[in-house]
Amino acid sequence: MVFNNRSFFSSLQMALAIYIAFVCGILVCGILKAQQDTPNRYQISERAAAIHQRGYVFDGHNDLPWEVRTKTTKLFDELDISKPQPKLHTDIARLRAGNVGAQFWSVYVPVETIAAGNAFQTTKEQIDLVHKMIALYPETFELALNAQDVERIEATGKIASLIGMEGGHSIEGSIGKLRQLHSMGARYMTLTHSETLEWADSATDVPRNEGLSPFGEEVVLEMNRLGMLVDISHVSPATMHDALRVSKAPVIFSHSSARSIADHPRNVPDDVLAELPKNGGVVMINFFSGFVVPESAKILLQQSALRKELKAKYPNSKEDQERQIKQWQLKNPYPAGQAEIIVDHIEHVIKVAGIDHVGLGSDFDGISKLPAGIEDVAKYPVITELMLRRGYEEEAIHKVLYGNALRVLKLATQAADR
Repeated sequence: MVFNNRSFFSSLQMALAIYIAFVCGILVCGILKAQQDTPNRYQISERAAAIHQRGYVFDGHNDLPWEVRTKTTKLFDELDISKPQPKLHTDIARLRAGNVGAQFWSVYVPVETIAAGNAFQTTKEQIDLVHKMIALYPETFELALNAQDVERIEATGKIASLIGMEGGHSIEGSIGKLRQLHSMGARYMTLTHSETLEWADSATDVPRNEGLSPFGEEVVLEMNRLGMLVDISHVSPATMHDALRVSKAPVIFSHSSARSIADHPRNVPDDVLAELPKNGGVVMINFFSGFVVPESAKILLQQSALRKELKAKYPNSKEDQERQIKQWQLKNPYPAGQAEIIVDHIEHVIKVAGIDHVGLGSDFDGISKLPAGIEDVAKYPVITELMLRRGYEEEAIHKVLYGNALRVLKLATQAADR
């Protein structure tokens, strides 16, 4: 057998070249992934910044009032939002950075206030807290009661501040109390929160009414008469369908996302999305990782099931319940996801319902985890940037940022006038 040096070294060179190409490929992939994971991934282009500034953000849901109430004893004296507040998602400087021009401040009160018998009183206190915030920072905020107010206030450079009630338990089964809360400035009410009421079924509780009861329908019609937006976040699909059938004005989902993307009961099914064009309503996309990231939604549902088991096992010990929940959470963390997932939800609503039926309802300061790139109220321009990258033009982007929310508010007033 004759040993061929030339053939041997040629084969060796070829093998070495393949190996080097393989290693380089791995390195290139690693570099690209590292680049994607850096802040540059969400760098705002000049064009996106200009589009964002020519419009403004009209957000459907921010829970700052409850955070201030529960984290302080001296309210805004202790949590002065004119100064940086890194433990919150919201402060004035970051609202300005995000170009927020109109905000529905949630006057959320827990469902536990039903059993305590003070849901209505606590809601009034929360509304008063929003009024105090507006009075304390008059150069930044002004109360808005309708779309005309929003346009006027935003044009002055202030943030039009609207009030939204999160849960029909706030009215304690009374149309009269609904009217009182409206007179104090409330301009939407979420029909339920996490528990089913005697007149409306929640998305996350056992149904009693197969949607809305006759009294629930009366509540919806009275809200129409008052010019209040009917908010059907948190409600069951049957309640969604009933509200769409009964309401004489467009409804909103103040902070919900698309169920076909992330299968969680807090999100909106496609058959409901398909009904929206006829009603004129808007789904305002929630930013919570547990509702928008598919894997996270699955983990959150498992946690909810465990919570129900623990309530039955330890009915008189909330401490035991919470201790075991925390242990479970440590073993079952859920991913935060990336900001692109929010735009996935926006695009799905556009696909099924149309560009006129989607907006933003962040749920800032009411949620525990957010996708990377959209960590606080300063980051709204990321939405504009990502929509621009996907081919959306300025008119469509502005509809999502503020136009659709403003339109439904105008139509609610027109329905009340009729």
